[in-house]
Amino acid sequence: MHTVSKSLAFSLSVTLLMAGCSTTHSDRYQIKDDHAPESSPTLDHIEDAQPRYEPKSLAGNKDYTLRGQAYAIVPAEQPFSEEGLASWYGKKFHGHKTSNGEIYDMYSMTAAHKTLPLPSYVRVTNTSNGKSAIVRVNDRGPFHEGRIIDLSMAAATKLDVVGHGTAPVKIELLQMPKPDSTAEWQSANPKWFFVQLAAFSDLNKAQLAAQKLKSEFNTQVDVKKAESAAVYRLRLGPYLDSGEAEIQRNKARASQFPEAFVVSEQRELN
Repeated sequence: MHTVSKSLAFSLSVTLLMAGCSTTHSDRYQIKDDHAPESSPTLDHIEDAQPRYEPKSLAGNKDYTLRGQAYAIVPAEQPFSEEGLASWYGKKFHGHKTSNGEIYDMYSMTAAHKTLPLPSYVRVTNTSNGKSAIVRVNDRGPFHEGRIIDLSMAAATKLDVVGHGTAPVKIELLQMPKPDSTAEWQSANPKWFFVQLAAFSDLNKAQLAAQKLKSEFNTQVDVKKAESAAVYRLRLGPYLDSGEAEIQRNKARASQFPEAFVVSEQRELN
């Protein structure tokens, strides 16, 4: 039987968190100081991000402490608005991982925020000129006094922030309801979520354990063979919602699997 240790899981989450736009100045960035590219496609008519329900990312959604400051993630269902300065980030971070594990694209309508759920959608209004845009938050930051959101270059261009460096803004969290039907879920979420419990080298033992757990947890149970070895992973699921997977994970941890954790897999869309 093989499980991932808590210390390793914590290290992985910290690593992903620190991959955000303003959390580190690691040598992994090829550019010392951030700036706009020398030339880029026109961004004047770029469309807003299209709000829709998305399950929370597995990375970047835990409370954390940075430079002695504690940050608590805002519940997705809680109304949220904030006023302060917006800044932006560009070429230095383009192509690198964001805090939730996606790749930062300075030409997409995205943003970084210290405590909003990843991903989430917010309306950003530049209060100095009245311009407004909707962005998808998928990163952490900015960690500078007075700044509340870091916009992608595309979003900053649309709001006329690039030329000024920063601008006063108001942000409002857009709450998207969970889909009611399976068909809506299928279009909203391209991934399956599983709760990994243990791994076996014997398929028969894994299948026997799966039968027992299906009754005990009153949920689907999955046995999957690892691609690179004769190891069979025992998992609860699949689930379309990461929130449901987290509920089942907590049940498993309270039972005989204290180190159960959630994993995701890309679904094959029909």
